[in-house]
Amino acid sequence: MSRQPLRRVVWGTLIAIVVTAAAWLGYSVGERRGINDLRAESNHRLDLFSSAIEGVIKRLEHVPATIQLNKEVLSLLREPDDKRRLAQANDYLRRLNAHMGSMAVFVMNDRGMVLASSNGDKPDDSHVAVDLSFRPYFLEALSGRVGRHFAIGIHGDEPGYFVSHPIRDGARVVGVAAIKIGLEPIDQTWEMLGAHALLADTNQVVIMSSQPEWRYTALTALPLERRVDLQLTRMYNNRRIPRFPLAVLTKSDDDGQVLEGLLPGDAAYRSQNRNPEMLVLSRTLDGMDWRLMTFSDLRAVRSQALVYSMMSAVGASFLLLLALYAAQHRRIQRQRHEARLLLERVNAELEQNVASRTQALTAANDRLRNEVRERESAELTLRDAQGELVHAAKMAMLGQLATGITHELTQPLGAIRTLSGNASEFLRRGDLNALSGNLNIIARMADQMGSIIQPLKGFARKSLPIPVHADVAHAIGNALFLYGPRLRNESVEVINRCVPGRLSAWCDPNRLEQVLINLVGNAIDAMADAPCKVLTLEAFVEAARPADDTDCCCHETAGEEARHAIDHVQGWVRIDVLDTGSGLCVDTRSRLFEPFFTTKANGAGLGLGLAISRDIVREFHGDIEAAARPGGGARFSLLLPTGPVAQTAPAAARES
Repeated sequence: MSRQPLRRVVWGTLIAIVVTAAAWLGYSVGERRGINDLRAESNHRLDLFSSAIEGVIKRLEHVPATIQLNKEVLSLLREPDDKRRLAQANDYLRRLNAHMGSMAVFVMNDRGMVLASSNGDKPDDSHVAVDLSFRPYFLEALSGRVGRHFAIGIHGDEPGYFVSHPIRDGARVVGVAAIKIGLEPIDQTWEMLGAHALLADTNQVVIMSSQPEWRYTALTALPLERRVDLQLTRMYNNRRIPRFPLAVLTKSDDDGQVLEGLLPGDAAYRSQNRNPEMLVLSRTLDGMDWRLMTFSDLRAVRSQALVYSMMSAVGASFLLLLALYAAQHRRIQRQRHEARLLLERVNAELEQNVASRTQALTAANDRLRNEVRERESAELTLRDAQGELVHAAKMAMLGQLATGITHELTQPLGAIRTLSGNASEFLRRGDLNALSGNLNIIARMADQMGSIIQPLKGFARKSLPIPVHADVAHAIGNALFLYGPRLRNESVEVINRCVPGRLSAWCDPNRLEQVLINLVGNAIDAMADAPCKVLTLEAFVEAARPADDTDCCCHETAGEEARHAIDHVQGWVRIDVLDTGSGLCVDTRSRLFEPFFTTKANGAGLGLGLAISRDIVREFHGDIEAAARPGGGARFSLLLPTGPVAQTAPAAARES
């Protein structure tokens, strides 16, 4: 190869390297400078906003500590039934609240019952006679510490910051004084940050935000134990706490973090299939365990950095063009010689491209094999995820049934409490015969409670689906048992035509109960407003699958594979769940088994129950059909094989 083509390659490479390096350097410098300026400005605003929040809260934190100095309050705690002292304490708290500008000031006894309140003269919003023993700030003050917590009020649904202080009569804590500080002034100062922002409490739950849709979302996944604590303490007044829409680091320092996501109002923004980047800065408020976070859009910084990049590239290109112009006359003299060498070079490049393409094809083949292995692994992961989703649905159903089961256990527990007290008295008197009778009754009560709890333990158990010959009537009985309290409360007449031990289906009993519980629950919901509520369950065996009903829901694709698998079973069990509800319209039937489709009110369901149930049934080569009843209501038919599926069934049906 002659020097001229080589020089062209060298010059071209140098030009590309220099221009690229200049553009990259200009972009990096401009980006770093813009981010530093944005970070400095945001940190300054964070300092100002943090000071504003601390001023709103700490201005009133000392008020509960001064309430125990008032003699009317101490007199009321000593004589809580004295109406005159109650009126004096209410008047003092009312005047104190009006003077300080807080939302409410109230006093509780050592059992958490509110004795006096600043709004005691307002029956609709009064705290008087309200039991607040479940609130964390009461428990902390009762133990002698100062309580500080964010919570949503149980009256009026207004959020506030609660500060509590113990009231001592001598060395003993006889009550708790608390103040509710309003957070409205903070809402009025979001604009001073100049960016989207939020305020999270110690539970990493967004309690305030410049964007209403961010409020009461969790920055991190809340564990089950924490969710139970929040339900017991009613910190957020029984609100459902979903996950925050952006993945943020809750422990980032003042230097911040850069993440990708969609800010509110940017849902239509897409740039080369990428989400806009944001600079997230956070600050912990002193003495409050609250975290203030701001989300600054970096698009302006990127645009400015791009301008610096273009200017650097243009300057470098101009200098290189001058150098190329000076060397142009030397290349013209060697042009003929280079033409021959250029042809050889093109030939060599062609051979190199052929070799490169061959190597690329080999590498693509290897990648394809790796993708096949990854897909097989993904299918295993999908099956595990399906099992986890089924278990999660079971846990959600248990949560809905917990109130009824608790009511069922309340009467035996009360009886046991009474009988145990009587037994102690009989033992003191020496009446052993009466004592033995009471103990026998207590034993029977304990067995009764065990019979109530045992189906719940089996239903909640997380296990792999193992098909066996499952008793259909037993599964239906367990499903009706779990809905027993609700069926009685809603006056639903149940007609169960299934006899135990007569019919069995080839499936996992626990999964079958899950499907039946979902169908029975949907039937009860459908009959909520029906004048006549009748729930009918029946099961029978047929030797061959019946012809398709034109009024039934159609399941395309994967549904056809499941039907194909059923056609290879010699016999199958059909379980019908019939209700007298509002029925199924044509549009509802066509979308009935779509994930997240539901006809219930907002918040009453996710629309996953029927989709999960259909997947469970198809896993055992069955199917679910739904149809409108001629007389009103709906019929859901559960089809399951009576024995193992024949080996002649196609693989697609076995994997559906």
